[in-house]
Amino acid sequence: MLETLLYLVGFLCLALSSRQIGGLFSRVHLPLITGYLLAGVLVGPFGLDFLTSEAIPRLRFVDEVALAVIAFTAGSEFYLAEMRSRMRSVTWVTTGLIVATFLLGATVLFLIADRIPVPWELSTTDRLAVAVLGATILVTRSPSSAVAIIRELRAKGPFTKTVLGVTVVMDVAVIVLFGFTASLAAALLTGQGMGMGFVALVLGELALALVAGLVLAKLIQIVLALSVRRGLKVAMILVVAAFVFRGSDELRHLSAARTPFEVLAEPLLICMVASFVVTNYSRFRQEFSELLHDIGPPIFVAFFTLTGASMELDVLFQVWPIALGLVVTRLVGIAIGTFTGGVIAGDPMQFNRIAWMGYITQAGIGLGLAKEVADEFPSLGTAFATIFISVIVVNQLIGPPFFKLAIRRLGEAHDRAKSAPDDVLDVLILGIEGPSISLARQLQSQGWTVTLADTDADVVPGDSADGINRVHIPEITSDALGRHVTKATDALVAMLHDDEANLRACELAYQEFGIPRLIVRLNDPTHTEQFRELGVLVVDPTSAMVSLLDRFVRSPWAARLIQQDPLYDTVEVTVSDPDLAGRSLRQLRLPEDVLVLSLHRSNHWVVPHGHTVLRQNDRITLMGSTQSLEDLSLRFEA
Repeated sequence: MLETLLYLVGFLCLALSSRQIGGLFSRVHLPLITGYLLAGVLVGPFGLDFLTSEAIPRLRFVDEVALAVIAFTAGSEFYLAEMRSRMRSVTWVTTGLIVATFLLGATVLFLIADRIPVPWELSTTDRLAVAVLGATILVTRSPSSAVAIIRELRAKGPFTKTVLGVTVVMDVAVIVLFGFTASLAAALLTGQGMGMGFVALVLGELALALVAGLVLAKLIQIVLALSVRRGLKVAMILVVAAFVFRGSDELRHLSAARTPFEVLAEPLLICMVASFVVTNYSRFRQEFSELLHDIGPPIFVAFFTLTGASMELDVLFQVWPIALGLVVTRLVGIAIGTFTGGVIAGDPMQFNRIAWMGYITQAGIGLGLAKEVADEFPSLGTAFATIFISVIVVNQLIGPPFFKLAIRRLGEAHDRAKSAPDDVLDVLILGIEGPSISLARQLQSQGWTVTLADTDADVVPGDSADGINRVHIPEITSDALGRHVTKATDALVAMLHDDEANLRACELAYQEFGIPRLIVRLNDPTHTEQFRELGVLVVDPTSAMVSLLDRFVRSPWAARLIQQDPLYDTVEVTVSDPDLAGRSLRQLRLPEDVLVLSLHRSNHWVVPHGHTVLRQNDRITLMGSTQSLEDLSLRFEA
């Protein structure tokens, strides 16, 4: 026990390093899990051997907890209320994908099974077991990757809805399919007959998993109903899930020892059923989803790192042609399945021809099943898992670019346009009234070029005695906004009394002009999330005053800055001078009355410190005296 605890502590330290490596991969637009897997390989027995071959089996419980979370996540994503609008297309495309990919994958695997380096010579039934298990893994998709790409491109449309729906349904279907194929493989590998007794056994195992899932769902609801801290709820649910895996193992061993057959109650299926029930038939859907969202990242870091450490590189060098062959086989199966399913569903032919691009990516569920096969069927050795982990990594690398290409070709992408900043600070303020006029005057005094606009012609005066340009915009359209903003415009402030008009203006500013700073004064708090998904800074008048007073109580000096103390100010500057790139903040010799508050780089916030190295186009927020900030701003310009 003490030795296992020491292994766990050491592994957690390595996992922290793995998290940093994954972050580096993300910055160069590579999947996080690829970084985690690589980190695992580096610290594992075939790398630096920090995580020894003796330690990996002792950490089996880490895999079990992670697999439970993966299954919970799959079940929670299958929310029936959100699937109805595209259910016909989702159903047929899902069916086509499963049938085509599974049959083609199983056929190819059956033919090449002899080339997989396992410890014994495979019989015909052994090859069939390998084929059905491997084909099930080839069917898996990655909802998390699909959601990330959809959010990145702000994709909307029937094709995007279908891909997301199919990807979510596939996770559920694959776990059910794995429950069946795992039972079939167990029977084939142990020499059990394939008669009616076998069919009854498989149906009994599936029924047992269903009942166990319902019991687990009830336990989860009891835990969520407790008035305790969220961290304690998380711990209790994970402990219960770990017992599901251990109970499944014990049932399998006891049945094999005391009965003529082996009973396999698939733990992944049990956890998935429980999550599905909690999500769709309880009042805890939101809380359960938030809980999984919070615990997912650290759990996945540990799981993927341990998976990478478990890979046998010597085997990988032997089987890489098999892995590449399976990647191609899977692509062919996906193309056949999506085209056939789309045609039957009556989807447009332009969708059907390129639909395969949306279903390539694999991640959590696929890796989870590969690990589960290696653990449940140790006679296959880790060679099986190594092959399919390699397949998943390749698909995770090539899948996102293809999905992005498909979304763009179908015109469903609504991502930010490229801006073209210049030396002029300019802003368009929508809504002409007292507060917006005061804001315009204040920005103008700071050197901004300001345009005030409104959709109501009655509030637009005929003159501009104060030097602020006032214009009438009949409606919020791309052409109307285009007369007053360009891709060089720095900011848009939406202060109209119609939130729908404000949202439309922000969407056009984001998609058509790439305006980097979008601010809205909210009229109805229920619209907050729509603006935040777009990256708009939201000012809610109902809570802004309370927030400001709270800051005055807790941080009076910081609040003075918000109130525009004439002696101090904040400013955001862009590093455009190439001579500053590569220099650390401590080398800038900033004035004593200036602090660096934040640094924004390539859509990421960086917490600055003295050793932070600047890069071209970094945006830095500075706080200090007005005079020092004016002098300092010139140093960052080219």
